[in-house]
Amino acid sequence: MTVSELLRIADHLDPSDQALVRKAFERAATAHNGQHRLSGEDYVNHPLEVAAILADLELDAETISAALLHDTVEDTNLTAEEVKREFGPEVARLVDGVTKLGRISLRTDQQQQAENIRKMMVAMAEDLRVVLIKLADRLHNMRTLEPLTEAKRRKISRETLDIYAPLAHRLGIGQIKWELEDLSLRNLEPEAYDDVVKRIARKRNERETLVSDLREILARELEKVGIQAEITGRPKHIYSVWQKMTRESKDFSEIYDLSAIRVQVESVRDCYGVLGVVHSLWKPMPGRFKDYIAMPKSNGYQSLHTTVITHTGEPIEIQIRTQEMHRVAEFGVAAHWTYSSGRTRWGTPSRSSTRSRSTSSRTRSTSLRPAAT
Repeated sequence: MTVSELLRIADHLDPSDQALVRKAFERAATAHNGQHRLSGEDYVNHPLEVAAILADLELDAETISAALLHDTVEDTNLTAEEVKREFGPEVARLVDGVTKLGRISLRTDQQQQAENIRKMMVAMAEDLRVVLIKLADRLHNMRTLEPLTEAKRRKISRETLDIYAPLAHRLGIGQIKWELEDLSLRNLEPEAYDDVVKRIARKRNERETLVSDLREILARELEKVGIQAEITGRPKHIYSVWQKMTRESKDFSEIYDLSAIRVQVESVRDCYGVLGVVHSLWKPMPGRFKDYIAMPKSNGYQSLHTTVITHTGEPIEIQIRTQEMHRVAEFGVAAHWTYSSGRTRWGTPSRSSTRSRSTSSRTRSTSLRPAAT
């Protein structure tokens, strides 16, 4: 990752904000000069990757800049006063918040204690962006655990699964939650992780062929009734499959949503229109329909879920949502920061409010990439 690549990801920022991000990188690079991670790479690569995760969520320049500087006060000679003088009080407050969160003693021996820690982390953060920086920091650390001992990897992974993944879920950030869970499982239960990966891989070609056929059939029928939709396959996350096999004692063959199709449309009315078409094409499975549009989940998630029996006799889950619902499902609280009036929650003008911000309208970076399978 280079600063130029980071700025390409942060293309929602205007030139003056991009200049602030570049300045923050240059200051971080100077402060961390000579420091290296256990892998041997320059330490500044870590804050760069953290900033890229947040840029992919289309966060503001202050948050991205604070991500670049988030370890400087704790680990270098740069002081909080210097950060405030050079980058302003907002960036300094975010860096200070992340530093304070990093000092919390995390113990995960009891579920209730983990719950209390999550509440404390949110309560301590005067600004939710502090928590988002901390989540992005943890995500990149989880991606780069290889140089650590097995005991250390297991400790960090347990902490991640008990505290950080549920926190990401509470904030509705599906992209981060899923990857944190998969990476944690890979370190905590490596044999189980590999087993699920192999089982999924064995069915991959068959599943991809089925999904491709169903997409073609559904697209043709939606065109007949005048509904414009983006239809994609949805990968099943490894941790989710493992959970159903262990906690629900399900055989791999009983996991109906191993294959899934996601349909994105423009309006709520079209969501229900698509549902009608789907149920006219394939028989719905009893008890497998969920209307999270009429009754959203507590973290704001909205979508229609239905499982149908296809023409091949294989069940498949279909999720139907608007493009805005998809943004909320992927980015959680970050998706709510831009008001329709063109001002963000933080009181600064939104540069991206004049253009579509749906993820389907642009090619996203790979900073929020799934765990390797």
